[in-house]
Amino acid sequence: MDRPELPLAQLHAFVVLAEELHFGHAAARLGIAQPPLSQQIRRLEDKVGHALFIREPGRVALTGAGRELLPAARRALTDLANGLAAARAAGSGRTGRLRIGFAASLALTVLPGLLRDFRERFPGVRLDIREMTTAPQIAALRDKAIDVGLLREPPADDADGAGLAFRTVLTEPFVAVLPSAHPLAALRTVRLARLADEPFVLLPRDAGPRLHDQIIGLCEAAGFTPRVTQRAVEWQTACALVETGLGVCLAPASIRRVRLKGVAFRAVEPNARTRVAVGWRADDPSPLVAHLLATVSRDPDSAR
Repeated sequence: MDRPELPLAQLHAFVVLAEELHFGHAAARLGIAQPPLSQQIRRLEDKVGHALFIREPGRVALTGAGRELLPAARRALTDLANGLAAARAAGSGRTGRLRIGFAASLALTVLPGLLRDFRERFPGVRLDIREMTTAPQIAALRDKAIDVGLLREPPADDADGAGLAFRTVLTEPFVAVLPSAHPLAALRTVRLARLADEPFVLLPRDAGPRLHDQIIGLCEAAGFTPRVTQRAVEWQTACALVETGLGVCLAPASIRRVRLKGVAFRAVEPNARTRVAVGWRADDPSPLVAHLLATVSRDPDSAR
């Protein structure tokens, strides 16, 4: 099919004249003089090869050719207007898809409020939410499988973190997770050294290396190396294992929102905090990513 060469100005003039059926009224609506309008219609008729209007004294009417062209002309102008609006919305980050990775425990803290705020501000953006631990999020950011990550203890600015940017969203203390019948559960605060002889439930290092090493470091600073007998990828699973009596663990304080009757959560001494951060590719120009980062900055609970 040959590409039609119809200037939009001529097509617009045709539609307006077809609606007004009066050259003077149509010219006024278009904001031009009547002679340029007549010239545009003549040029369009030359392109079509047939007259589009019947011109008689005191009367303007569509010809058969004009009646056939009018619906297509209206559709073309409407489709173009819609396409321009869609392109502007996508370019400004008001539509599109944003892929977000998140650590499961963050569903207990920052994630619900952040997503609710973002959806209120940008209802036209489709959110693709993917649950994954820290190390898989880092890999997914590098592979461009996700656009933003919400994770614990991001990598330092070395080979692991090169090319990525991170911003702290919040910090929260660790708590000791104990079976509710454990003698230490009777205390309000547990000194870490008192956990030296306990079996530990710990996340695998490859799930979150810096968080894993932080927990090991806290124990070593208290004078012992934890005896890890069970591994759990998610904190909720770790708590369930503690409930069965398989060990104790150190976990972010937000895990207290998990309701398990057989588990006690106690503050620990010395106090230490874990960092939650948002991560993204440093060279990503996406306005959607910029909007999410701005939403994080608006959150009054951020960077506590």
